[in-house]
Amino acid sequence: MQNPFSSYFIGGFECADHLNRSGDRVNLLKETEHHLRTEEDYRLLLNIGITSVREGIIWSAVEKNEGEYDFSEVLNRLKIAERLGIQVTWDLIHFGYPDGLFPTHPKFCERFENLTKAFARFYKSNASQPLLVCPINEISFLAWYSGEARGTVPYAVGNGWDIKYHLCRAAIKSIEILKEEIPDCTIVMVEPLIKVHSDGFASDDDLFRVNEYQFEACDIISGRLCPELGGREEYLEILGANYYWNSQWTGRDDTIYWPDPEKKRASLHEMIQGLYARYQKPIFLSETGHFGSGRVEWIEETAKECAIANQNGVPFWGICIYPVTDRPDWDNLARYSNCGIFDLDSMGNRIPEESYINSIRKLDLENLALFQNSKL
Repeated sequence: MQNPFSSYFIGGFECADHLNRSGDRVNLLKETEHHLRTEEDYRLLLNIGITSVREGIIWSAVEKNEGEYDFSEVLNRLKIAERLGIQVTWDLIHFGYPDGLFPTHPKFCERFENLTKAFARFYKSNASQPLLVCPINEISFLAWYSGEARGTVPYAVGNGWDIKYHLCRAAIKSIEILKEEIPDCTIVMVEPLIKVHSDGFASDDDLFRVNEYQFEACDIISGRLCPELGGREEYLEILGANYYWNSQWTGRDDTIYWPDPEKKRASLHEMIQGLYARYQKPIFLSETGHFGSGRVEWIEETAKECAIANQNGVPFWGICIYPVTDRPDWDNLARYSNCGIFDLDSMGNRIPEESYINSIRKLDLENLALFQNSKL
Protein backbone atom coordinates (compact mmCIF):
# COMPACT_ATOMS: atom_id res chain seq x y z
CA MET A 1 0.00 0.00 0.00
CA GLN A 2 1.20 3.49 -0.86
CA ASN A 3 1.17 6.24 1.75
CA PRO A 4 -2.23 7.96 1.31
CA PHE A 5 -1.50 11.01 3.49
CA SER A 6 -0.95 14.27 1.67
CA SER A 7 1.53 15.71 4.20
CA TYR A 8 3.98 14.23 6.70
CA PHE A 9 2.57 16.29 9.54
CA ILE A 10 -1.17 15.93 10.10
CA GLY A 11 -3.40 18.23 12.13
CA GLY A 12 -5.72 16.62 14.68
CA PHE A 13 -8.88 18.44 15.73
CA GLU A 14 -10.48 17.59 19.07
CA CYS A 15 -13.80 15.87 18.45
CA ALA A 16 -14.61 14.08 21.71
CA ASP A 17 -18.37 14.15 22.37
CA HIS A 18 -18.86 11.79 25.30
CA LEU A 19 -20.61 12.21 28.63
CA ASN A 20 -17.96 13.21 31.18
CA ARG A 21 -17.58 12.05 34.79
CA SER A 22 -20.37 14.41 35.86
CA GLY A 23 -22.75 13.06 33.24
CA ASP A 24 -22.52 16.25 31.16
CA ARG A 25 -22.20 16.08 27.39
CA VAL A 26 -18.80 17.20 26.10
CA ASN A 27 -18.57 18.47 22.52
CA LEU A 28 -15.06 19.77 21.99
CA LEU A 29 -15.75 20.58 18.34
CA LYS A 30 -18.09 23.29 19.62
CA GLU A 31 -16.06 24.21 22.70
CA THR A 32 -13.10 25.09 20.46
CA GLU A 33 -15.44 26.65 17.85
CA HIS A 34 -13.84 24.57 15.12
CA HIS A 35 -17.30 23.99 13.63
CA LEU A 36 -17.58 27.79 13.15
CA ARG A 37 -13.93 28.45 12.25
CA THR A 38 -13.23 25.48 9.98
CA GLU A 39 -11.98 27.54 7.06
CA GLU A 40 -9.83 29.72 9.31
CA ASP A 41 -8.35 26.65 10.99
CA TYR A 42 -7.60 24.93 7.70
CA ARG A 43 -5.96 28.02 6.26
CA LEU A 44 -3.77 28.31 9.35
CA LEU A 45 -2.58 24.76 8.76
CA LEU A 46 -1.98 25.37 5.05
CA ASN A 47 0.23 28.30 6.01
CA ILE A 48 2.58 25.93 7.82
CA GLY A 49 2.48 23.22 5.16
CA ILE A 50 -0.04 20.82 6.71
CA THR A 51 -2.61 19.54 4.21
CA SER A 52 -3.97 16.46 6.03
CA VAL A 53 -6.20 16.42 9.13
CA ARG A 54 -8.06 14.12 11.51
CA GLU A 55 -11.70 15.00 12.22
CA GLY A 56 -14.72 13.30 13.80
CA ILE A 57 -18.34 13.23 12.69
CA ILE A 58 -19.71 13.62 16.28
CA TRP A 59 -22.23 10.75 16.41
CA SER A 60 -24.23 12.30 19.27
CA ALA A 61 -24.88 15.38 17.10
CA VAL A 62 -25.48 13.53 13.82
CA GLU A 63 -28.14 11.16 15.25
CA LYS A 64 -30.33 13.17 17.61
CA ASN A 65 -33.21 10.74 17.12
CA GLU A 66 -32.74 7.03 16.47
CA GLY A 67 -32.40 6.35 12.75
CA GLU A 68 -32.52 10.03 11.76
CA TYR A 69 -29.20 11.44 10.55
CA ASP A 70 -28.18 15.04 10.01
CA PHE A 71 -24.77 15.32 8.34
CA SER A 72 -25.14 19.02 7.50
CA GLU A 73 -22.37 20.15 9.85
CA VAL A 74 -20.09 17.36 8.61
CA LEU A 75 -20.89 18.41 5.04
CA ASN A 76 -19.78 21.95 5.81
CA ARG A 77 -16.36 20.78 7.01
CA LEU A 78 -16.07 18.32 4.13
CA LYS A 79 -16.82 20.94 1.46
CA ILE A 80 -14.43 23.49 2.98
CA ALA A 81 -11.72 20.82 3.10
CA GLU A 82 -12.21 19.88 -0.53
CA ARG A 83 -12.28 23.49 -1.68
CA LEU A 84 -9.01 24.24 0.12
CA GLY A 85 -7.26 20.98 -0.76
CA ILE A 86 -7.34 19.55 2.76
CA GLN A 87 -7.41 15.77 3.13
CA VAL A 88 -9.54 14.40 5.98
CA THR A 89 -9.44 11.16 7.97
CA TRP A 90 -12.85 10.75 9.62
CA ASP A 91 -13.52 9.14 13.02
CA LEU A 92 -17.03 7.69 13.31
CA ILE A 93 -16.70 7.29 17.10
CA HIS A 94 -14.32 9.50 19.05
CA PHE A 95 -15.43 8.42 22.55
CA GLY A 96 -19.09 9.54 22.33
CA TYR A 97 -22.46 8.00 21.48
CA PRO A 98 -26.06 9.30 21.38
CA ASP A 99 -27.92 9.62 24.67
CA GLY A 100 -28.94 6.32 26.23
CA LEU A 101 -26.44 4.27 24.23
CA PHE A 102 -23.23 2.51 25.34
CA PRO A 103 -21.17 -0.42 23.97
CA THR A 104 -22.89 -3.21 25.91
CA HIS A 105 -26.40 -1.91 25.12
CA PRO A 106 -28.40 -4.55 23.17
CA LYS A 107 -28.90 -2.14 20.25
CA PHE A 108 -25.40 -0.60 20.18
CA CYS A 109 -23.98 -2.67 17.35
CA GLU A 110 -27.11 -2.33 15.21
CA ARG A 111 -27.20 1.44 15.75
CA PHE A 112 -23.54 1.76 14.80
CA GLU A 113 -24.01 -0.38 11.70
CA ASN A 114 -26.86 1.88 10.63
CA LEU A 115 -24.77 4.99 11.28
CA THR A 116 -21.89 3.54 9.25
CA LYS A 117 -24.17 2.80 6.31
CA ALA A 118 -25.71 6.26 6.46
CA PHE A 119 -22.27 7.91 6.63
CA ALA A 120 -20.89 5.83 3.74
CA ARG A 121 -23.82 6.77 1.51
CA PHE A 122 -23.59 10.40 2.55
CA TYR A 123 -19.88 10.37 1.73
CA LYS A 124 -20.36 8.77 -1.68
CA SER A 125 -22.92 11.41 -2.57
CA ASN A 126 -20.92 14.42 -1.44
CA ALA A 127 -17.16 13.77 -1.42
CA SER A 128 -14.66 13.59 -4.24
CA GLN A 129 -11.56 12.54 -2.29
CA PRO A 130 -10.88 8.90 -1.33
CA LEU A 131 -12.24 7.97 2.09
CA LEU A 132 -9.84 7.53 4.99
CA VAL A 133 -11.84 6.36 7.99
CA CYS A 134 -11.30 5.23 11.58
CA PRO A 135 -14.47 3.39 12.74
CA ILE A 136 -13.72 3.66 16.48
CA ASN A 137 -10.90 5.72 17.93
CA GLU A 138 -8.79 4.13 20.68
CA ILE A 139 -10.90 1.09 21.55
CA SER A 140 -8.44 0.03 24.25
CA PHE A 141 -8.48 3.41 26.00
CA LEU A 142 -12.24 3.76 25.70
CA ALA A 143 -12.79 0.27 27.14
CA TRP A 144 -10.61 1.13 30.13
CA TYR A 145 -12.01 4.63 30.59
CA SER A 146 -15.64 3.54 30.52
CA GLY A 147 -15.30 0.00 31.86
CA GLU A 148 -12.67 0.37 34.59
CA ALA A 149 -12.25 4.06 35.48
CA ARG A 150 -15.87 5.31 35.46
CA GLY A 151 -14.88 8.10 33.09
CA THR A 152 -17.92 7.87 30.82
CA VAL A 153 -20.91 5.64 30.14
CA PRO A 154 -21.62 3.08 31.46
CA TYR A 155 -19.40 4.31 34.35
CA ALA A 156 -18.31 0.77 35.18
CA VAL A 157 -15.47 -1.02 36.95
CA GLY A 158 -14.34 -4.55 36.18
CA ASN A 159 -15.96 -4.45 32.74
CA GLY A 160 -13.13 -3.32 30.49
CA TRP A 161 -12.90 -6.59 28.57
CA ASP A 162 -16.65 -6.81 28.02
CA ILE A 163 -16.77 -3.27 26.62
CA LYS A 164 -13.70 -3.88 24.46
CA TYR A 165 -15.31 -7.04 23.04
CA HIS A 166 -18.49 -5.18 22.07
CA LEU A 167 -16.60 -2.21 20.63
CA CYS A 168 -14.53 -4.58 18.48
CA ARG A 169 -17.66 -6.40 17.35
CA ALA A 170 -19.15 -3.09 16.26
CA ALA A 171 -15.90 -2.00 14.57
CA ILE A 172 -15.72 -5.22 12.53
CA LYS A 173 -19.32 -4.81 11.36
CA SER A 174 -18.57 -1.19 10.50
CA ILE A 175 -15.51 -2.16 8.43
CA GLU A 176 -17.56 -4.75 6.54
CA ILE A 177 -20.17 -2.13 5.67
CA LEU A 178 -17.58 0.47 4.68
CA LYS A 179 -15.84 -2.00 2.36
CA GLU A 180 -19.17 -3.02 0.82
CA GLU A 181 -20.33 0.56 0.27
CA ILE A 182 -16.94 2.10 -0.65
CA PRO A 183 -14.57 -0.75 -1.60
CA ASP A 184 -11.56 1.53 -2.11
CA CYS A 185 -11.83 3.22 1.29
CA THR A 186 -8.83 2.94 3.62
CA ILE A 187 -9.34 1.72 7.17
CA VAL A 188 -7.25 3.40 9.86
CA MET A 189 -7.03 1.62 13.21
CA VAL A 190 -6.06 4.03 16.00
CA GLU A 191 -4.90 2.59 19.31
CA PRO A 192 -2.76 3.83 22.23
CA LEU A 193 0.92 2.89 22.22
CA ILE A 194 2.02 2.36 25.82
CA LYS A 195 4.74 0.73 27.90
CA VAL A 196 4.25 -0.55 31.44
CA HIS A 197 7.54 -1.06 33.29
CA SER A 198 8.25 -3.30 36.25
CA ASP A 199 7.63 -1.85 39.69
CA GLY A 200 9.77 -4.56 41.25
CA PHE A 201 6.77 -6.46 42.56
CA ALA A 202 4.82 -7.75 39.55
CA SER A 203 5.92 -11.05 38.06
CA ASP A 204 7.24 -11.20 34.50
CA ASP A 205 4.06 -12.99 33.45
CA ASP A 206 1.86 -10.29 34.95
CA LEU A 207 3.93 -7.53 33.33
CA PHE A 208 3.71 -9.25 29.95
CA ARG A 209 -0.06 -9.67 30.33
CA VAL A 210 -0.61 -6.00 31.20
CA ASN A 211 1.43 -4.85 28.21
CA GLU A 212 -0.56 -7.16 25.94
CA TYR A 213 -3.83 -5.34 26.72
CA GLN A 214 -2.93 -2.59 24.24
CA PHE A 215 -2.89 -5.10 21.37
CA GLU A 216 -6.16 -6.90 22.07
CA ALA A 217 -8.33 -4.65 19.89
CA CYS A 218 -6.11 -5.04 16.83
CA ASP A 219 -5.81 -8.77 17.54
CA ILE A 220 -9.61 -9.03 17.53
CA ILE A 221 -10.06 -6.86 14.42
CA SER A 222 -7.50 -9.03 12.61
CA GLY A 223 -9.15 -12.29 13.71
CA ARG A 224 -6.19 -13.43 15.80
CA LEU A 225 -8.32 -13.22 18.95
CA CYS A 226 -12.06 -13.93 19.31
CA PRO A 227 -12.41 -15.27 15.74
CA GLU A 228 -16.15 -15.71 16.29
CA LEU A 229 -16.51 -11.95 15.71
CA GLY A 230 -15.35 -12.29 12.12
CA GLY A 231 -12.15 -10.26 12.19
CA ARG A 232 -9.77 -10.59 9.26
CA GLU A 233 -6.12 -9.73 8.82
CA GLU A 234 -6.90 -7.46 5.86
CA TYR A 235 -9.07 -5.25 8.08
CA LEU A 236 -5.83 -3.84 9.48
CA GLU A 237 -4.66 -1.51 6.72
CA ILE A 238 -2.95 1.43 8.46
CA LEU A 239 -2.11 1.44 12.17
CA GLY A 240 -2.31 4.71 14.06
CA ALA A 241 -0.46 4.90 17.38
CA ASN A 242 -1.43 7.53 19.96
CA TYR A 243 1.56 8.44 22.11
CA TYR A 244 1.94 11.09 24.84
CA TRP A 245 4.18 11.97 27.79
CA ASN A 246 2.05 9.78 30.09
CA SER A 247 2.11 6.69 27.86
CA GLN A 248 4.73 4.97 30.02
CA TRP A 249 4.42 4.05 33.69
CA THR A 250 5.43 1.55 36.35
CA GLY A 251 3.06 -0.67 38.28
CA ARG A 252 -0.54 0.45 38.06
CA ASP A 253 -0.33 4.20 37.49
CA ASP A 254 3.08 5.62 38.46
CA THR A 255 3.89 7.70 35.37
CA ILE A 256 7.50 7.83 34.19
CA TYR A 257 7.69 11.52 33.56
CA TRP A 258 9.09 13.28 30.55
CA PRO A 259 11.64 14.81 30.08
CA ASP A 260 13.49 11.69 31.08
CA PRO A 261 17.14 12.55 31.81
CA GLU A 262 17.68 9.22 33.60
CA LYS A 263 16.51 7.30 30.50
CA LYS A 264 13.93 5.25 32.37
CA ARG A 265 11.50 5.33 29.45
CA ALA A 266 11.62 2.92 26.53
CA SER A 267 12.65 4.54 23.25
CA LEU A 268 9.71 5.44 21.04
CA HIS A 269 11.43 3.99 17.97
CA GLU A 270 11.71 0.62 19.72
CA MET A 271 8.01 0.71 20.59
CA ILE A 272 7.08 1.53 16.98
CA GLN A 273 9.35 -1.23 15.72
CA GLY A 274 7.68 -3.67 18.11
CA LEU A 275 4.26 -2.70 16.79
CA TYR A 276 5.42 -3.22 13.22
CA ALA A 277 7.02 -6.58 14.04
CA ARG A 278 3.69 -7.76 15.42
CA TYR A 279 1.39 -6.69 12.58
CA GLN A 280 3.58 -5.89 9.55
CA LYS A 281 1.38 -2.91 8.67
CA PRO A 282 2.31 0.71 7.86
CA ILE A 283 2.25 2.98 10.90
CA PHE A 284 1.81 6.66 11.71
CA LEU A 285 1.55 8.53 14.98
CA SER A 286 -2.16 9.30 15.03
CA GLU A 287 -1.93 11.59 18.07
CA THR A 288 1.01 13.18 19.83
CA GLY A 289 1.84 16.49 21.45
CA HIS A 290 2.69 18.20 24.70
CA PHE A 291 1.83 21.40 26.54
CA GLY A 292 3.43 24.66 27.58
CA SER A 293 7.09 25.19 26.83
CA GLY A 294 7.65 21.45 26.35
CA ARG A 295 5.86 21.38 23.01
CA VAL A 296 8.96 22.10 20.94
CA GLU A 297 11.26 19.67 22.73
CA TRP A 298 8.59 16.95 22.60
CA ILE A 299 7.88 17.20 18.87
CA GLU A 300 11.58 17.37 18.00
CA GLU A 301 12.39 14.30 20.08
CA THR A 302 9.35 12.46 18.75
CA ALA A 303 10.15 13.23 15.11
CA LYS A 304 13.71 12.02 15.60
CA GLU A 305 12.50 8.75 17.09
CA CYS A 306 10.03 8.21 14.24
CA ALA A 307 12.78 8.80 11.68
CA ILE A 308 14.93 6.17 13.41
CA ALA A 309 12.06 3.66 13.22
CA ASN A 310 11.73 4.38 9.52
CA GLN A 311 15.47 3.97 8.97
CA ASN A 312 15.22 0.62 10.78
CA GLY A 313 12.70 -0.70 8.26
CA VAL A 314 9.29 0.44 9.51
CA PRO A 315 7.03 1.94 6.81
CA PHE A 316 6.35 5.04 8.88
CA TRP A 317 4.01 7.53 7.20
CA GLY A 318 3.45 10.61 9.32
CA ILE A 319 2.87 12.38 12.62
CA CYS A 320 -0.51 13.79 13.66
CA ILE A 321 -0.07 16.72 16.04
CA TYR A 322 -2.94 16.68 18.52
CA PRO A 323 -4.59 19.03 18.98
CA VAL A 324 -4.33 21.80 16.40
CA THR A 325 -6.07 24.21 18.79
CA ASP A 326 -5.87 24.12 22.55
CA ARG A 327 -8.82 22.43 24.23
CA PRO A 328 -10.43 22.25 27.66
CA ASP A 329 -10.27 19.44 30.15
CA TRP A 330 -13.17 17.00 29.70
CA ASP A 331 -14.23 17.31 33.32
CA ASN A 332 -13.56 21.03 33.72
CA LEU A 333 -14.37 22.96 30.56
CA ALA A 334 -12.96 26.16 32.07
CA ARG A 335 -9.44 24.70 32.29
CA TYR A 336 -7.19 24.79 29.23
CA SER A 337 -3.68 23.34 29.02
CA ASN A 338 -1.86 25.38 26.33
CA CYS A 339 -1.21 22.32 24.20
CA GLY A 340 -2.17 23.39 20.67
CA ILE A 341 -0.27 24.56 17.65
CA PHE A 342 -2.58 27.49 18.29
CA ASP A 343 -3.70 28.42 21.78
CA LEU A 344 -7.06 30.13 22.40
CA ASP A 345 -7.88 33.42 24.07
CA SER A 346 -11.11 34.12 25.96
CA MET A 347 -12.90 34.86 22.68
CA GLY A 348 -11.72 31.68 20.99
CA ASN A 349 -9.22 33.50 18.78
CA ARG A 350 -6.34 31.37 17.53
CA ILE A 351 -3.02 32.48 19.04
CA PRO A 352 -0.04 30.92 17.21
CA GLU A 353 2.64 29.29 19.32
CA GLU A 354 5.44 30.59 17.12
CA SER A 355 8.29 28.47 18.46
CA TYR A 356 6.18 25.32 17.98
CA ILE A 357 5.21 26.36 14.44
CA ASN A 358 8.81 27.14 13.51
CA SER A 359 9.88 23.74 14.81
CA ILE A 360 7.16 21.97 12.81
CA ARG A 361 8.23 23.79 9.64
CA LYS A 362 11.87 22.83 10.21
CA LEU A 363 11.04 19.22 10.95
CA ASP A 364 8.79 19.03 7.90
CA LEU A 365 11.71 20.02 5.68
CA GLU A 366 14.02 17.56 7.43
CA ASN A 367 11.54 14.72 6.86
CA LEU A 368 10.68 15.63 3.27
CA ALA A 369 12.80 12.88 1.71
CA LEU A 370 11.36 10.30 4.12
CA PHE A 371 7.82 11.36 3.20
CA GLN A 372 8.49 11.39 -0.55
CA ASN A 373 9.95 7.88 -0.40
CA SER A 374 6.82 6.64 1.37
CA LYS A 375 4.71 7.90 -1.56
CA LEU A 376 6.62 5.83 -4.14
